[in-house]
Amino acid sequence: MASRSEVGQWGEGIAAKYLIDHGYVIRHRNWRHGHGELDIVAALGERIHFVEVRLRRSEQFGKPEETLDARKQAKLIATAQAYLEQHDLLDQPAQIDVIIIELGPRNAITRLEHLEAAIEA
Repeated sequence: MASRSEVGQWGEGIAAKYLIDHGYVIRHRNWRHGHGELDIVAALGERIHFVEVRLRRSEQFGKPEETLDARKQAKLIATAQAYLEQHDLLDQPAQIDVIIIELGPRNAITRLEHLEAAIEA
């Protein structure tokens, strides 16, 4: 059985491929600052997209999008702000998106949804 981090990296790989296939340029993966991490930092035109990937094999513990509580959202916002500051991109339009991936039997993707601007600063 794959570890949680291996499954997370696999899901982020699926999300990155999805973004690339839709014209995004991946700037960073797993960018860390302090105690926060951005799964994917991508660009589409001039806009910076901070993409949080939520992958689940079942809804036993809720839908993937339901796992983004207020604390996690605040951490994402703070980490995205730190990224913009560190890379001198404060003038760039930016948003935080969520890509939801649900897996069925044999890890078949049963849902892949890109929620744009899902988290508001």
